[in-house]
Amino acid sequence: MAEQEGKRAPFVIEWRDGFKIDIPQTDAEHKRLFELIRALNLQTVDQTMEELLGYVVTHFSNEQALMEKSGYPAFEQHLKLHEDFGTHVADFLGTGDEWSEERVQELRRFLNKWLIGHIMTHDLRFGKWYAEHHGPNAPPVHATSEKRGLLARLFGVH
Repeated sequence: MAEQEGKRAPFVIEWRDGFKIDIPQTDAEHKRLFELIRALNLQTVDQTMEELLGYVVTHFSNEQALMEKSGYPAFEQHLKLHEDFGTHVADFLGTGDEWSEERVQELRRFLNKWLIGHIMTHDLRFGKWYAEHHGPNAPPVHATSEKRGLLARLFGVH
């Protein structure tokens, strides 16, 4: 019985300070992504996905602009990771399958796993590089209003 209950329990991962890359704007955006993923449920999945995809495009646009402006040497590789994510999500959403509790949980598992892996590997690497090259007196990071990249095109977010 406990095993069955475990299978039905939502896959939820909360934001932790261990996910910080020490760029406040980026950390705040990551925290919001965790909140949106946690909010995914069968009753509001379409609305939540619309908000989540829009926010992912905003976050990726901001992060990519910061990387590009700061001269991050692995910018192109990081951009490719974002594009691969967008393609995977578009493929998942494009199957036309009806939403079910299992499909929502599958999406949540993928999003959490990807986000944590991406933050803890690639974004953390950028955060360390940024601190080393721009120091604690780096100019504040400001969000960009420009929505760009593959995700903006895939999901029609402008």
